[in-house]
Amino acid sequence: MGPRKMFFLIFCFLVIGIGTAQNISKSTTAKYTTEELDLDGNLNEPIWETAETGADFIQFFPTDSLSAKYPTTFKVVYSETTLYLGVRAESEKGNYVVSSLRRDFAATTNDNISFLFDTFNDATTAFFFGVTPYGVQREGLVSEGGSAFNNTWDMKWQAEAQRFDDHFTIEIAIPFTSLKFIEGATSWRFRSYRWNIQSNEQTTWTQVPQNQLLSSLAYMGELRFERPLGRSRTPLALIPYVNTLANRDYVSDDSNVDFKIGGDAKVSIGDAMNLDITVNPDFSNVEVDDIFTNLTRFEIQLPEKRQFFIDNSDLFANYGNTLDNIPFFSRRIGLARNADGNLIENQIIGGVRLSGKLNPTTRLGFLNLQTDADPENEIASYNNMMLAFQKKVFSRSNLGLFWVNRQTFGDDDFINPDTRYNRVLGIDYDLASADNIWTGNFFVHKSYQPGDNQGNFSTQSRLNYDDRNWRFVADFVYVDEEYRADLGFVPRKDIFKTGNSATRRFYPKNSKLSNHSFSLLGVNFWRPNLDFKHTDYFYRATWEANFTNQSTFSTNVQHDYIFLTADFDPTRSPGAVPIPGDRGYRFNQFSAEFVSNPSNLVTYGLTTSVGGFFNGEKYSFGGEVGYRFQPWANVLFGLNYDGIRLPDPFADADIWLATARAEVTFSKSVFWNTLVQYSNQRDNFGINSRLQWRFAPLSDLFLVYNDNYFTETFAPRFRSINLKLTYWLNI
Repeated sequence: MGPRKMFFLIFCFLVIGIGTAQNISKSTTAKYTTEELDLDGNLNEPIWETAETGADFIQFFPTDSLSAKYPTTFKVVYSETTLYLGVRAESEKGNYVVSSLRRDFAATTNDNISFLFDTFNDATTAFFFGVTPYGVQREGLVSEGGSAFNNTWDMKWQAEAQRFDDHFTIEIAIPFTSLKFIEGATSWRFRSYRWNIQSNEQTTWTQVPQNQLLSSLAYMGELRFERPLGRSRTPLALIPYVNTLANRDYVSDDSNVDFKIGGDAKVSIGDAMNLDITVNPDFSNVEVDDIFTNLTRFEIQLPEKRQFFIDNSDLFANYGNTLDNIPFFSRRIGLARNADGNLIENQIIGGVRLSGKLNPTTRLGFLNLQTDADPENEIASYNNMMLAFQKKVFSRSNLGLFWVNRQTFGDDDFINPDTRYNRVLGIDYDLASADNIWTGNFFVHKSYQPGDNQGNFSTQSRLNYDDRNWRFVADFVYVDEEYRADLGFVPRKDIFKTGNSATRRFYPKNSKLSNHSFSLLGVNFWRPNLDFKHTDYFYRATWEANFTNQSTFSTNVQHDYIFLTADFDPTRSPGAVPIPGDRGYRFNQFSAEFVSNPSNLVTYGLTTSVGGFFNGEKYSFGGEVGYRFQPWANVLFGLNYDGIRLPDPFADADIWLATARAEVTFSKSVFWNTLVQYSNQRDNFGINSRLQWRFAPLSDLFLVYNDNYFTETFAPRFRSINLKLTYWLNI
């Protein structure tokens, strides 16, 4: 038998043999009622007395083999229109940890109980809902088998809570119109888990190994319904907005006052498909990005926060891999480079997105958005489109096909003929075994552009093995020099990359350590168009520790080799002499990081690194200190410093990044957030302050103020203020 046939048989064995069926370890039955419950958090309606109880939670942290120290029970009731959940959670002295009254709280800094609903029983996607002892809500979408959370997804539902000295109770009402599911379904995969921050305990209804994520969809129970469910009747939702904006650019001395109207519509198609329509969208109320210090030669990816792109976002965004090649990156839409090469806003005229389930194992996604022309800045109007199919195979794996197209239809003289269109087609296979021990990603992508249809490939093969004690990763990536993804994120081209790692975990008994691990990682880059020259590599050894009080510590040593093909100035200082290219640089670095117990009123984190940097040295330190005025406010102060020392005639640099963040919640409907950021690398001191009043479910009034200054002269740079009203109307 030849080696190719042997490899093929081994691959088939891995793909098929580890794709066994899911095991359901626990089940509970939702009791049917014809009554509509009055939510007050007290659980005193008679129906709760007769409903089945879900109990016997198991620890996930600090250990994963003991019963919960503080028990949690829940019950599920449903009517024709609504799914109800009742919760009783025992606690220690009632000293609950709640950092905010704002919706979509952070689970790791708030006591809360959460519920996962895998309504299509596919073990890859789910809805999640969480509530704190103060009745604060969060909801979102889970994808990639539980490894990806998106809590910017919003739906209408209710929750009320009552607090007592030794326990709290919660009542939840989720309209079936807020969920997608199959008509006639009699059961869902389901799990509840709890973050008991004040007692340093995380528990789950069905056992989850500590090497897995607490949100893993591989370890679920079953929620059974006494009667089959009716049709998913999501109403038509109209979300109009009105926005008044005034701004001034002090650099160009331009002032502008603008009045905008527009909106979105959400249309339900069948049991499991959504059609989203947007006209003249406005994202002025979206939270600003955190400023970062970039000392590398490559672009850094920032998260998508715009609501239109959120629903079923994994269906569009999860192709390729986040480090080397994402064929579709939605943040590219709405931004463009002007004639001077600067990145500026490019107005989106409108668009549509169709996404959801065609059947329990097949998903469809279609997105099409048109951006406006801006001749003054030499920016063409582009149509941006993606079509994606995803098919569940075996237990939890998926096979995906996609087509991305970016194309201009104009004939302006400033349009570069080579950029008139860019198309990327690809096929991805995401492997996930029933117990999530085996995972992987395999893809082949190809791009097409004017006069260049040969080659242009990007491929990857990655296989992970992750059991309780060991984790191994083998990764191989190739990106052709001519591969283009204009709507994607591709930081490096002309590379063949290998990445291999091994991790050993330990779970000491009767120790202040919950677990700790040692890992070795090696990443190598070759350049195919430079006769496969070995241009970059780094080798890293890491020790990580998770303490039983929820604090963490990690330290690593790393050896780097970087061959610069061109001159490079890591300080980005005006007029500085760059480090010479066409030569290699070897250096070593040591780093350490500590994060304190999040249950304390005062929290902090510290990080430091020291070592070589190209032909010089780099010293870095950073820290954050936060204080929680429970539950009304929390403040955070952060400071990071990078000191670069290079030999003459190259420039030294002292790079500072300072952050101050304050979040005040006057009630569960009025919030005030302020973010102040200083970066001398970007020559910017920025203030973003946002006052939000949620006057009705998912309907808001925003007042947003932005102010930016140059750091050298503290002269004003850009200033704006806008008042925006949005209203969510179900029809």
